[in-house]
Amino acid sequence: MAAKILLLEDERAIRSFIRINLKRKGFEVIEASTGEEALQLFRENKDIIVAVLDVMLPGISGFEVCKGIRSSDSEIGIIMLTAKSQEEDKIEGFDTGADDYVTKPFSPSELMARVNALLRRVGSREKKAASKLESGPFVLDMDERRLFKAGEEIEITPTEFSMIELFMKSDGKNISKDHILDEIWGKNYIGDMKIVSVNIRRLRSKIEDEPSQPRYIETLWGYGYRWCEGEQA
Repeated sequence: MAAKILLLEDERAIRSFIRINLKRKGFEVIEASTGEEALQLFRENKDIIVAVLDVMLPGISGFEVCKGIRSSDSEIGIIMLTAKSQEEDKIEGFDTGADDYVTKPFSPSELMARVNALLRRVGSREKKAASKLESGPFVLDMDERRLFKAGEEIEITPTEFSMIELFMKSDGKNISKDHILDEIWGKNYIGDMKIVSVNIRRLRSKIEDEPSQPRYIETLWGYGYRWCEGEQA
């Protein structure tokens, strides 16, 4: 069965361009031209696995749609489309729950690479790994794709799940930003490396008691990060 993608874009020509290229790659595309329509289609199609959302829209913005989708589904992959390249827009997209962003104008190959990389992180919702990772107060349920800290569940996105999995499997070894980028977004990722630090900040805000003084994800200045099992970083 073809993976189902929700496409939100108010400009008909751009929406048609994206739809054609997604369908050529075998995806089933559900289209919306407004944020309100996108949220309604999302509610009606529970098997949507990725959402591609334009930011600038009439009515509610793509950020608001992203927030609405993420509040009810922590597993779906979300890519934001933006005509702006300002850092604030990227950060706002990640803060509302997006996994990635593509800046207009973009090539079909770039968008397909982002979608495919995200699909690898999201995985099949029927796939069962039937195992758990444990580190300090954390338990990562690979079967249900859920994270727990001291028995309390922490809501995370597919990208955050992949990042915490990478950290917990690292055995406390130093991990470079380049390695994180390759492992999470793919070796052919085209974009700003700041995507790593922005997502680290978002992940820290969820798992750290004091995000400004992280105990679990230690920064190695000029290199990357290291996972700590609760000792003071």
